[in-house]
Parts: sequence; structure tokens; C-alpha cells
Amino acid sequence: MPSLGRLHLITDTRPGCDPLGVLRAALAAARAADATADLVVQVRVEDDMSDRDAYELTGRAVAECVAYQVTCLVNDRLHVALATGAAGAHVGALDLPVDAARRVLGPAAILGATARDPATGRAAVAAGATYLGVGPCYATGTKSGLPDPIGLAGLAAVAAAVDVPVVAIAGVTVDRVPELLAAGAHGVAVVGAIAAAADPGRATADLLTAVRQRPTGTDNGAPA
Repeated sequence: MPSLGRLHLITDTRPGCDPLGVLRAALAAARAADATADLVVQVRVEDDMSDRDAYELTGRAVAECVAYQVTCLVNDRLHVALATGAAGAHVGALDLPVDAARRVLGPAAILGATARDPATGRAAVAAGATYLGVGPCYATGTKSGLPDPIGLAGLAAVAAAVDVPVVAIAGVTVDRVPELLAAGAHGVAVVGAIAAAADPGRATADLLTAVRQRPTGTDNGAPA
């Protein structure tokens, strides 16, 4: 199974965004910092995007990531992940159940699941999740309809309850990375912190530096 990096870049495919341009800038920055192993890309497409468009976008993203030896995952659309040769997928609370997603993807794929409390996290791991995306940790404007933020205490509770990597998501900025890692996160997932930055490459480099400066004794079992 591919390694799970500490910085997860989630593509922003809302109208007016340039997900592939941002991706290329991030990949180049990761290579320049000799940190491609620490970067994971998750392709998240809008609900109203057709499967054909999602397939074409994801295929291009996977090809870009393969060239840099960066792990690429797909949010929700498992058939697109399989069709494009992505390393795995991430499922949310309203997507396929984790055990069903694991059957679809097979035993070797990376499978992320969303959790915001210890019980949900433990159930997802028992069902076959490789890692957990935990949040929303802070308020965010890049996705609507989210529940109230769980904060650092909520993140810490989930991290203490499972033995797989926990990735903090929502409202993550470079300044907040140290407290998230100290709370037990293996890494962080971002959308706007890179996609909305004036210089996505510089933002990627700064975030990679932050996630690599881990507090002692806070990692909760990331796979090699």
C-alpha cells in the first residue's frame, strides 16, 4: 500500500477555479522541497459534474501525480478511482459505507473515511478504513452544509481512539498546523490554503515545512 503523506491537497473544482494549475504548482513545490512523499492529492469534484468530466479531470490529475510519484485519491466516486488507476479513495458520511467501499476498491487500495467522534472513527477503521479525515476542525467557507467545528479537543478524542492516521480537515492554515499535530493529527487536508493562495506553490512549500516539524511523540501509527 502506498505511504500516506502528511499534507493532503484537495482539489477545488468550483466554477472559476483552476484545479490542474494549482496541482502542478503544488507538485513542483513538493519536488523542489524533496517532499513528494509527504504530499497526497485528493480529487474532489462537484456533485453536478458528470462522470465523464470527472473521469477526464481525474485521469489528468492522476497522470500528473504519477509523474511526481505522489499518491492520488478520489473523493466519493469509487468507479472513477478504479477507472483512472488512482491509489484509492475517500468516502464521507453520505457516500457508500466503508465496508462496501472496501469491497469495491479491494484490499490494496488506500481508503479514507470521514469521522468527527471516536465511535464513528472506530467503526470506520473496523470496516476497513486506512485513515480518517477528521473534522471540521475549524469553520470553513470552501464547503457548505458542514456541522459545527469539533475543535482541537474533538480531533484529539478521535486520534486517541484509533490506531490509523488521522488527517485534520476544514479551516486549516499554516499557522494552525502545529496545534493540530500536537492534538494527534498525522497530517492536514487543505483546499483554500493552497487553491486560494496568491502563490499556490509557495503555500504548498510552507505547509510541507509545517507538517514535517512534528511534535515529539504525537504520531498515531502512520503506515510507512
